[in-house]
Amino acid sequence: MKLGFPAVSRAQWEAQVRADLKETDWEQRLVWKTPEGLCVRPYYTLEDMASLTIPLDSVPGVFPFLRGNGQSWRIAPAGEEPSAQIDASQFQEQGANTVEELALALAASVEWLANSEQPLHQAAQQLIVRYGVSTSFFLEIAKLRAARLLFSCAFQAFEPTDPAAASLHIHAVTARWNKSLLDRPNNLLRATVEALAAVLGGANWVTVRADWIEPRFARNVLLILREESHLDRVLDPAGGAWYVEALTDLLARESWKRFQELEARGGFSALRESGELEAMLTASRQAKQMAYALRRATLVGVNHYPASSEPLMELPGEEASWRAAGVFERIRMRTERHVAAGGRRPKVLLLEVGDLKMRRARSNFCRNFLGCAGFEISAGTALEPADLVVLCSSDEEYPRVIEQVVSQTRAPVLIAGYPKESIARLEAGGAAGFLYLGSNLVDTLECWQTQLGVAP
Repeated sequence: MKLGFPAVSRAQWEAQVRADLKETDWEQRLVWKTPEGLCVRPYYTLEDMASLTIPLDSVPGVFPFLRGNGQSWRIAPAGEEPSAQIDASQFQEQGANTVEELALALAASVEWLANSEQPLHQAAQQLIVRYGVSTSFFLEIAKLRAARLLFSCAFQAFEPTDPAAASLHIHAVTARWNKSLLDRPNNLLRATVEALAAVLGGANWVTVRADWIEPRFARNVLLILREESHLDRVLDPAGGAWYVEALTDLLARESWKRFQELEARGGFSALRESGELEAMLTASRQAKQMAYALRRATLVGVNHYPASSEPLMELPGEEASWRAAGVFERIRMRTERHVAAGGRRPKVLLLEVGDLKMRRARSNFCRNFLGCAGFEISAGTALEPADLVVLCSSDEEYPRVIEQVVSQTRAPVLIAGYPKESIARLEAGGAAGFLYLGSNLVDTLECWQTQLGVAP
């Protein structure tokens, strides 16, 4: 085997990748950069294994409880959840990223233990922390594993006589911030992924919230995971998988650094009372919302692949918490209310010209993009009556056809793409704007709703 498969160094492997991809900056394509700024590589070597700081040889039920406390998970139906002393799910619901969520939960837990009037071991054994779980599947599995490891490390600062008391009890709940009334069947898919991540991550209790999901479906998700997949019969099933172990290590190290920063600034209460906590969550929430507006992050049926024929419910009233889909729901509902009031649904023509491959790709992109507003969209190779025309072709062909198209229609004409070398010429030829990968979906749709007469 050694003769047939000689050892390959990391430098040799990366040189081969660069040769195969014909790129020098291969990391830009193959290394996943998470919203938390973590870099996740698609491979590992023995050198990488040696660099991990987590105890890979630990077992379930033994300090530092990386692999759980040795007990199987339990279903906690909505309304019958355990009482959590620390509700860290609120941080995720307000926009916190995974590292912030772990650091804040740990800071709040340490402060709760320090202020508890009970004996240390008794207080620790009674502590339950509630975590929200979203659809970033492997990251959420690693998050719950890292949460137990971090708590065990912090617990050591109290100089306990029995380290076994450092076993953190976790109640996991499916997230609400990523659910939507648009294309609602996707909510069940999201909740299923979240529930599975919570189970594989080693939560002690799991609750599936019925947020735009039939309550019986919310109940059945966990029953299927238990009764049909038998996931209550194995502990830490993700343990030993390099990807999960590496993510756990990354999250634990980065979250511990962030936790130490919070402690240096006075701890959780000081952060909250000074307004720094709200500022942190606001900044993270805005960053998440911008990622969805630029479609760097995806909510299927909301900012990507809209189900334009789906009948919509009316929007919920004033909500206490933020949801990423909220702004997209308002855009879509604005069009639906306009039509319900007797207005005409704006009609968009995707005018396909020239190069077959480019025009089809750009036409599909624009259908997906503008469909999020609930516009009526059709595609063709000839001009037809429309409220908005989107010219779909190649960068090279746009300057040749833009003036002809503009002269033959009264509708504004947009360009699919952003041909930097021809922008000035295209605008001079009558182009009213551009739709491309960097376009802000929210700003663009609201702008064209206004220009096309869709009432606010």
